[in-house]
Amino acid sequence: MQKQKHVAQRSSQGEGAVTTVIPDKLYFRIGEVAKLCKVQAYVLRFWESEFPQLKPNKSGTGQRLYRKRDVEMALQVKRLLHEEGYTIAGARQLLQSEGREGKKRTSSQPELPLKTQPTGSQPDKNERRLQRLRMELKELLGMLSATPTPASQGHKTKKSAPQARPSLFSE
Repeated sequence: MQKQKHVAQRSSQGEGAVTTVIPDKLYFRIGEVAKLCKVQAYVLRFWESEFPQLKPNKSGTGQRLYRKRDVEMALQVKRLLHEEGYTIAGARQLLQSEGREGKKRTSSQPELPLKTQPTGSQPDKNERRLQRLRMELKELLGMLSATPTPASQGHKTKKSAPQARPSLFSE
């Protein structure tokens, strides 16, 4: 039975491109990952403390168990530090920004098309309600995001009668 191989890393340097092949396994021990990355095991343990993206699972006996994505992350960290000359802080910042951009791309949804009013026409009753609701929500957001004044933090004040406001749902 032949195992499939997975290409994990390609150097972007054109000629002399280095390709590391990761065996198709669920978990790798730290020694196996160290051989794949061509670093010592203590270097991987140090990288775990410096890069939050590199988090291998631990077995019941405390043995580190790296998944394929952990191995790929370790190879990426090595490439940034050893080949591209990043500092640890610079590589960490780059990986964090790449992670945020990846999340934005996967979580962003296309905007829904909105019905537009022809120029010069009066907005209908529902449109006016929506405009009023938006205005009130913005006002509420402003009240909630405003920092309380020092006088209102420590002292209790008399409650004033609520202002008469038009209902949102009735005309």
